[in-house]
Amino acid sequence: MPGITRLGRAPENEIVIPNRLASRQHAQIMREGNRLTLQDLQSANGTFLNGQKVTAPTPLRDGDQVTIAGIHLRVQDPEMTSREAPPLPSIQIHLQAAEAFLNQRPLALSPKELVLLAYLHQNSGRVCSKDEIGRAVWSEYQTGIYDYQIENLIRRLRQKIEADPGNPQLLKTVRGMGYKLVKLK
Repeated sequence: MPGITRLGRAPENEIVIPNRLASRQHAQIMREGNRLTLQDLQSANGTFLNGQKVTAPTPLRDGDQVTIAGIHLRVQDPEMTSREAPPLPSIQIHLQAAEAFLNQRPLALSPKELVLLAYLHQNSGRVCSKDEIGRAVWSEYQTGIYDYQIENLIRRLRQKIEADPGNPQLLKTVRGMGYKLVKLK
């Protein structure tokens, strides 16, 4: 079924977002055959697809998450026959410059978050124990690193790199063993 589905705060939209942070005409989804495309309509607060800001018309896939004004919408398209896995993000880290980038966008990280991300990135695909993380991140201390410090640092880092920190896809917990950053580009 061809057409355009409009999203926004105005009642004439096909999908009404009842939030003052949503623009009246916020975004639209266009269907051409079996292809769906999401476009932001120059909204004040942006439209996000899987945690990334939409800056140009972007293809949608079954299972994608669209976020407008803090409201999450899941794309469910019965006409799609398969779900392609979203591409993994790229991470670049420049420790000497104290910079990190996720998909070429700068990350605002504390010094300990930067060291943790660099350590996990260097060991991506491998489970890193809490002891290893403690020694790498708090190298200035010989003893006294507690599990809660590591867990809090992991939680803060997830808030900054995960599309959905409550359902992490990049920084995994391996119960009883530690943490693992999936292999990225």
